[in-house]
Amino acid sequence: MQDITNEADIAILIDRFYEQVLDDDELAPIFVDVAQINLDRHKGFIRSYWEKLLLQKPGYSRHTMNIHRALAEKTRLAPEHFQRWLSLFRATVDGNFSGDTADRAKLIATNIAANMQRDMVR
Repeated sequence: MQDITNEADIAILIDRFYEQVLDDDELAPIFVDVAQINLDRHKGFIRSYWEKLLLQKPGYSRHTMNIHRALAEKTRLAPEHFQRWLSLFRATVDGNFSGDTADRAKLIATNIAANMQRDMVR
């Protein structure tokens, strides 16, 4: 397997990750029923976010924590939700990529999950 090296790789990662999320009994209701995301629009934002984090591409300027805090006000988020999200993300990376950037993606995702869980679980 190759490493994550460009925007096409990020698109593959995000598309495959969200296939898993939307097929997951725990997470799908949060994304579909509570957040009511427009998946095409959402994936565009998320691709841009990961391009910034992994490829140092400018362009993403939204405040990620505030967006997720608003979601946490609509529904109870539990530690299990963040752990499941992280498990699916890691599995998606491991199933499609291998290398330094792939490893960094998993580390960043681990930090994101921990930060959000600490901030949003009541």
